[in-house]
Amino acid sequence: MRLTTQTDYALRVLMHAALAHTELDRIDAVAKDFRISRNHLSKVVHNLSANGYLETVRGRKGGFRLAKSPCEISVGGVIRDFEPDFNLVECFDSSKSQCCIQKNCVLAGELGRALGAFLESLDGVMLSDLVEPRRSLRAQLGFADLSQRADTDQ
Repeated sequence: MRLTTQTDYALRVLMHAALAHTELDRIDAVAKDFRISRNHLSKVVHNLSANGYLETVRGRKGGFRLAKSPCEISVGGVIRDFEPDFNLVECFDSSKSQCCIQKNCVLAGELGRALGAFLESLDGVMLSDLVEPRRSLRAQLGFADLSQRADTDQ
């Protein structure tokens, strides 16, 4: 299984915003730090906002911040919200499947259970877990100049 680029970027934006703590984060900063196209990130930030993960502030001094605490955002939930489908194999979408053994296939059921276990496992991983090495991540991404208080707050 491979996650889409949009899901990958959504998780990175959320991590960046969590590291920014209560400061407004900016698309340009995320683009620079992760070497990602600003245009791609604009769409991702818009979708994160539409899904209730971010709140945005318009204007020249605007930006975005987390709309909820990092310990309330599960990786599994973000993946479910951003992945267009979970059709690991053709027969997962019976309307498009041309598999001749679909009716009696055991593989599809096993893959479905594995997918369920994958998502269930990630439901237990919170955004706060992803930014646990807070101080080193902040330094690596250039946050070191922000207040030390944010390094100790969760």
